[in-house]
Amino acid sequence: MNYILLIVGFVLLVKGADFFVEGASSIAETLKIPSLIIGLTIVAFGTSAPEAAVSITAALKGQNGMAMGNVIGSNVFNLLMVVGVSSIIKPLIVEKSVRIKEFPFLILVSILTFIIIGDQFFNSTSVNLLSRGDGLILLMFFLIFMYSLITSALNSRSKALEIQKENPQNYEKLTVQIDAPVETMPVSKAIIFSVGGIIAIVLGGQIVVNSATAIAKGFGVSDQLIGLTIVAIGTSLPELVTSVIAATKGESDIALGNVIGSNMFNLLFVLSLSATISPIAIDPKLFVDCLFMIGVTILTYIFTLIRKDINRVEGCLLTLLYFGYMAYLIMGI
Repeated sequence: MNYILLIVGFVLLVKGADFFVEGASSIAETLKIPSLIIGLTIVAFGTSAPEAAVSITAALKGQNGMAMGNVIGSNVFNLLMVVGVSSIIKPLIVEKSVRIKEFPFLILVSILTFIIIGDQFFNSTSVNLLSRGDGLILLMFFLIFMYSLITSALNSRSKALEIQKENPQNYEKLTVQIDAPVETMPVSKAIIFSVGGIIAIVLGGQIVVNSATAIAKGFGVSDQLIGLTIVAIGTSLPELVTSVIAATKGESDIALGNVIGSNMFNLLFVLSLSATISPIAIDPKLFVDCLFMIGVTILTYIFTLIRKDINRVEGCLLTLLYFGYMAYLIMGI
């Protein structure tokens, strides 16, 4: 039965991501909002729903020690596997905005998280907790990030509408030249596609995690190994499937924006809300994992600067690096 559920879960993930990308792309086109903004917000927050559900539910139950590990593990998976696999399928074009704004901000936030965690270790009198005050600091950065995105979206929409109003013919030519062809659908249908898609993605992710965990336990795999592999990867499956589908459709902005937005959402919203609900106990081993997360964030950013895209060779390197990281975790058990 678990094998059947595993197949059903993957079908929901793939088809849900397909519908979700189509709906989100259509909404972006209809509202004259850049696909990158849609990827950084709606798509990113939607695919991060499993991480949010796991961490926030744990915090409400007072069992939030897993929250930090879940966030860091998911972010590492997003940067190495999601970006890696997506760029292997089709090189990801990186917009100027991502190189000068969103990616540097993600690096800043990752370093800020490291500083907050590091303070617990360098100050011997501190209890290893991510306090409510720390959570509020991260939440403040989340609000700044959202304000920046909303402002950018409104400005882009205003410019597009102004160009369309002044010279409709040139606007249509410009749209055809710059953007990948997007088949627009009625807004109501696009919303149904988007909402239905994300529901299928989240449900599929849960089914895959639960069924794969049951199968692994049947083979005698330890709970610790299951947590570090199946559960961590399972909660990030929505990001992987969505970005891969987006890449195959030529939607690089959604594919990469999904990863950056998801990582930002995990660090600034999921982690901050979890800590605000109840202080998070920090496992000393996560100090190294957080450093690794910063390292792969910087590495991926360097790839975007070299050729203004992430090509297949770089995607292979990122993917291999994740397998090496997983080997390190397994050997450390």
